[in-house]
Amino acid sequence: MSEAVRSIPRPLVKTNQWVIVLSVVASWITHAEWWLLIPFLAGVLGILFGYNPIMQFARLFLKEPLHSYFPEDWEQQQFNQKIAVLCLGAGFFSFAWGWTAAGYVFTIIVALAAFIAILGFCIGCFLLFQWKQYTYRRSHR
Repeated sequence: MSEAVRSIPRPLVKTNQWVIVLSVVASWITHAEWWLLIPFLAGVLGILFGYNPIMQFARLFLKEPLHSYFPEDWEQQQFNQKIAVLCLGAGFFSFAWGWTAAGYVFTIIVALAAFIAILGFCIGCFLLFQWKQYTYRRSHR
């Protein structure tokens, strides 16, 4: 018996990535760190409860059935979301506590990774693949 592979339609993933990029840029322009809470809280909800409000809202605008869109691997997207949430949270608290340099470092990392993913290369996917390769080689020595 085959196990069903969980996936997320690519347009929903891209929408989430755009929200990350635009929220980070908005926080830089306005000097208001609260913009980072939009993708941060959506990401936390997605990780903890499997419900990302950004993706759920974007679903309303899909014209085709979900299965007709290119699927993104759910496990991989969860890994990516954990990295994004970590960077967004660290950026938010860094800015809130007046650690501006650290805030910029964390938000640049997450915005750059999300924008590069929009362009077609997933840094988180690459990192997870390398980690799996490393653990496989280590266990088969």
